[in-house]
Amino acid sequence: MLVDTHCHLDFNSFDSDRQQVIERAREAGVERILNPGINLDSSRKVVELAYAHPEIYAAVGVHPNDALAWNENTLAGLRALTGDAKVVAIGEIVLDYYRDRAPRELQRQILSEQLSLAAELGLPVIIHNRDATGDILEILVDWHSSLVSVSSPLAGRPGVLHSYSEGEESARDAMAMNFFIGFTGPVTFRNAPDLQAVAAALPVERVLVETDAPFLSPHPYRGKRNEPALVRLVAAKIAELNNSSYDSIASITTANASRLFQW
Repeated sequence: MLVDTHCHLDFNSFDSDRQQVIERAREAGVERILNPGINLDSSRKVVELAYAHPEIYAAVGVHPNDALAWNENTLAGLRALTGDAKVVAIGEIVLDYYRDRAPRELQRQILSEQLSLAAELGLPVIIHNRDATGDILEILVDWHSSLVSVSSPLAGRPGVLHSYSEGEESARDAMAMNFFIGFTGPVTFRNAPDLQAVAAALPVERVLVETDAPFLSPHPYRGKRNEPALVRLVAAKIAELNNSSYDSIASITTANASRLFQW
């Protein structure tokens, strides 16, 4: 069995065949799908999807590219969506210095508020990073230290660095804080030897497999719409890179997801 720990089934890319996409995932052995929100409206939609489909779980949060929509009511709106067993994380959150659609100081402020919410609720975080690794790790070190200082159980499972694309050193810095590392379709690309070397070097007990559907389709579907059933190709590549069997990697990454999200 497999899990897809990050996709966006609420996006309009799936409006015409969402049910069929979910059924194909089920047929491919994908037993759970985690759907993070990217803003308050999206977060409401992912919670609705989670209620409607037993294999779908939700995370709620505001993505840095939607930071300009943040207002004094947003945090309360996110909090109101939590409290149900189907909402298992806060995310996707953090910083995007690549697109820079919101001032960086505003991105950092919103990140701080959502990290505080995660600590309050005891929910792990799903971390989005584009060209902001140094700032993100600095912020996460302080946040994780605060969890340790109050003996929060969340310190043992603080979250995942989603769709990881940085180097081995940064991954190990994150793992030292008990973060998991999520890999998506790019790890299967023929022109990604550096990322593949990172995936091969990390302990599989800290690895998650994701699609980020409808984006980042794995080889040989690169350039086409992605969907949760294709997470099997990410798992197969991780198995190849670790000289392991597909079944072993599927089992380990599924257990990792259960340990992180407690579903």
